[in-house]
Amino acid sequence: MKTLKPLIRASVCAGISLSLAGCLTSTPHWDAHFGETIQQITAAQILNPQASSNTDPVAGLDGGAAAASMFHYSKTFAQPPIVGTPYGVGLGTSNTSGTP
Repeated sequence: MKTLKPLIRASVCAGISLSLAGCLTSTPHWDAHFGETIQQITAAQILNPQASSNTDPVAGLDGGAAAASMFHYSKTFAQPPIVGTPYGVGLGTSNTSGTP
């Protein structure tokens, strides 16, 4: 009986303290700075923030040369490259045409 009253008091105090702890904010400093890190990371990824105001055209290939380059580049994927056998690495080629 003597140990029952202190246990009841302790449990009531614990219940009150836990219910009051839910009403408190423990991170006012963190809440005030919420989202600043994402803004800093996003700003660090932008190379030139004034790029949209640049009206100077980009120097490089003209349209015809760029189109021809892309056409020849895309043709390289039409047929897979010929791969030799792993046993013939470094052996050279044979001459079957009959001329030395």
